[in-house]
Amino acid sequence: MAKSKNHTTHNQSRKWHRDGLKKPRSQRYESLKGVDPKFLRNMRFAKKHKKKGLKKMQANNAKAMSARAEAIKALVKPRW
Repeated sequence: MAKSKNHTTHNQSRKWHRDGLKKPRSQRYESLKGVDPKFLRNMRFAKKHKKKGLKKMQANNAKAMSARAEAIKALVKPRW
């Protein structure tokens, strides 16, 4: 008696491509499982203290924008 066939991929590729091969959907927040613990710890502290720096940065940006607006006003002459 002849041995029976164990496996074949005949026609499978055609079937897979019939509706097109799709890329796996990307997750919004990728898992942090297996990430370096030192990095994770630092990331936690960075998130925690981000608000302090944000307020300072916004204040500095406001100052810079007002100074820029005044400089532009000084350069632009009225037409009449």
